Amino acid sequence: MAEIAQVWKDINLSEHKQLARAISRVENNGQGYRKWLSGLNIDLKVPVIGITGPPGAGKSTLVNGLISYYTSQGSKVGVIAVDPTSPFNMGSLLGDRIRMSEHYNNPNVYIRSLATRGSLGGLSAKTIEITDVIKAASFDYIIIETVGVGQSEIEIAGIADTTVVVLVPEGGDEIQNLKSGIMEIADIFVVNKADRPGSDLFKANLIKMLHQKPTSAWDVPVVACVATEKKGIEALTQFIEAHHKSNHVNSKRPYLFAEKAYQLIQSARMKDIDKRELVEIIKMKLQEGEFNLYSFVEGLS
Repeated sequence: MAEIAQVWKDINLSEHKQLARAISRVENNGQGYRKWLSGLNIDLKVPVIGITGPPGAGKSTLVNGLISYYTSQGSKVGVIAVDPTSPFNMGSLLGDRIRMSEHYNNPNVYIRSLATRGSLGGLSAKTIEITDVIKAASFDYIIIETVGVGQSEIEIAGIADTTVVVLVPEGGDEIQNLKSGIMEIADIFVVNKADRPGSDLFKANLIKMLHQKPTSAWDVPVVACVATEKKGIEALTQFIEAHHKSNHVNSKRPYLFAEKAYQLIQSARMKDIDKRELVEIIKMKLQEGEFNLYSFVEGLS
């Protein structure tokens, strides 16, 4: 145990290689990682920006624009990009961060791809813990880009201080479907690809919908962007800054921490369940003949 404690003690989070190793240990439930996390000096003032929205909205390109802007101002940026998981090898299904490749060798930028590992809400179950590790590594901003699975991505509101929902004009009439999910979690809307036909009407309809919401201390803005040309990025950062400064009166704060606590408790209780082992056990059961999924699950609980 003394050797394990020393391994964690020797980690210097200011070095990207060691930060990467620490995150890998946390992601894979390395022995002693919870005790190490409980002793971390986590800077709660670091803004966590969640970028979510449907597939094809240009989330990665928008994140790339935010990285460029923040680093041009001398800031350090940590990025967590959450990808879908392959059900066959439990690894990241996409893993391509081509749109952010220009920043890979920038010492002020750290980019980490995570697999969802079966999480349905667009986030890895480990995202909370890894976010806190990066918070302890002296970054000025942390950006989390979710998978892009639509309205089920409300989990991001449990982690991000500011949730940015990215949409495109091609959404058309589907904008009505936003009411039941994403409308409630968005702190800022971005209409990306705003140079395309119909973007002005789409933005106007979105603003009209927002005016139908109950009044609150924060008026949700709608920002037009062309992320491929980095247009609108600076305006977006100004709204993010304004929202972050308003967080001292953010009524969602307790709910955000409750969501974090819930996910951490859930993760702790599921720690003995290994999907790879489940696959092998089920494979054997199927070969034996009769297999009842519900009896099998009942036997595990």
